[in-house]
Amino acid sequence: SAVVFPKKIATEQQSLMLVKRLLAVAVSCITYLRGIFPESAYGTRYMDDICVKILREDKNCPGSTQLVKWMLGCYDALQKKYFNNYWLCLQTVTECYHFKFKYTHNGPLLDFGSKDRKSDSTITCADTKKASILLIRKIYVLMQNLSPLPNDVCLTMKLLYYDEVTPPDYQPPGFKEAKDEGLLFNEEPMYLNVGEVPTPFHMLKLKITTEKQRMENVDKNILKQGETAELLQVCGESRDDPEEA
Repeated sequence: SAVVFPKKIATEQQSLMLVKRLLAVAVSCITYLRGIFPESAYGTRYMDDICVKILREDKNCPGSTQLVKWMLGCYDALQKKYFNNYWLCLQTVTECYHFKFKYTHNGPLLDFGSKDRKSDSTITCADTKKASILLIRKIYVLMQNLSPLPNDVCLTMKLLYYDEVTPPDYQPPGFKEAKDEGLLFNEEPMYLNVGEVPTPFHMLKLKITTEKQRMENVDKNILKQGETAELLQVCGESRDDPEEA
């Protein structure tokens, strides 16, 4: 379905549905603009006034069908509140798209590292809508300016969970237990904080890691939009989250 922004996010279920759809749009945009799957594997939808391509099951493209099944597994973990991190990787790691999720029963968790935000701020639908659209626009800008990928890339997905609430034997549909081997890049990596989307019940962050050489043609100035801070952080991986230190 298209991403429709409600006038009010009054329930956790409304927030969950919006986060699911936003994740689907983001992953679809990334795979479409990086040329992972053929045109036939996508349908056209609208996110507010932005035309986006949404991945769908295509019997002629087994890869797209597999990714759709993976996404359904992500939704299962997200709904159970087990989901912590989601890595969409192109191996041997050329690019990695890192989605992080947080949940709260007591209002939003505003730990974005911005000095002009207060922890007791109230998240409105206008805030969520603005952040969502900005995130997708940044993805479009980045994907269209990164150097082309090799012809033999392989897409993989890895999920990380909140250990304190996730049953030890839990695996969402389509996934199996994996070794925690981290990420290994052949070339020097560069870490990008793309953005975050808050709702009163969830928070979604997106970071991208790619080979530095693929960023050589990207003008940092085109990644600045409105009141947002500079997108690129070239000094290494961000440590704005205590949990990621």
